[in-house]
Parts: sequence; structure tokens; C-alpha cells
Amino acid sequence: MRTALYPGTFDPVTHGHTDIVDRALAMFDRLIVAVANNTSKSTTFSVQQRLELLKAVIGDKPEIEIVEFNGLTAHYAKERDVAAIIRGLRAVSDFEYEFQMALMNRRLVPEVETVFLMPRGKYAYLSSTLIKDVARFGGEVDLFVGEPVAKMLREKLKNEE
Repeated sequence: MRTALYPGTFDPVTHGHTDIVDRALAMFDRLIVAVANNTSKSTTFSVQQRLELLKAVIGDKPEIEIVEFNGLTAHYAKERDVAAIIRGLRAVSDFEYEFQMALMNRRLVPEVETVFLMPRGKYAYLSSTLIKDVARFGGEVDLFVGEPVAKMLREKLKNEE
């Protein structure tokens, strides 16, 4: 069985993320969706909330494992014995950073490939940051995220007021 790792912050998970999950599953037998617990990054949702939202949006599929991880993605990929790290590319602006990260991961763990996947065009402009900004200023986000995510975003932002 070929397993891939899809790491990210997922703060929050968007339709773009779930599109990448679907595309990765078409290429690999198993997919580990790994929520980064990066203490240097300020997030809107806790790791536990992000895990819950991913499970609510993706559902219970035996070929998908949703987990939390700490540390370097390359080290976690090696620990989990995956064939590839999945990275989503929305625009050319993502490429430079992702390319540098892929080269570093290859240097650290040469046996693990990085696979870049682009979401469908209708999701190419989505980012978690943009969605949080739309929600923060009263815009409707239901077209961009699953219903559980939209609901939690509204609750979270209402509590910030």
C-alpha cells in the first residue's frame, strides 16, 4: 500500500483542502492528513478544534487517517514511512516557498517525494487567511468551507467581539 502525507495548518480546513484530499486519494492507497502543531504560529483554532473540523468535513473513511504532528514534516514523513508528501499549489506565488521546502525535505529524507497538486479552478483562490478575513467582517463563507467550519468560524468570531 502506498501512503502519502498531507501536512498543513488547516486553520480552518477549506474546500480547497478537501479537493486536494480527493486528488491525493486518486493517486495513493492511504492518506495521512496531518495537522501541524506549530507553537510559533498563531492560529484561530486549537489543534483539537482543527482535528475535529477535518473529521467533520472529510468524514470517517478507512483510507484516511487524521492526526496531529509536531516537528519537521520530513522527519514525520520518515517516521510514518510514507511514499510522498502532498502539497497544494494555488498560484505561482505559492510555488517559490513550496519548491524550497520540497528541496529541503528531499535533502533531509531523500526517499520521500513531494507531489504538488493544484485544486480545481473554483478553489484556486481560497486560503484559510482570506476566509477568516471574510468571516471576521461579516461576509458569507459557506461557499468556501463545510457547514461545520462555517458554524465554528461564526461562533469563534462572535466570541472575539
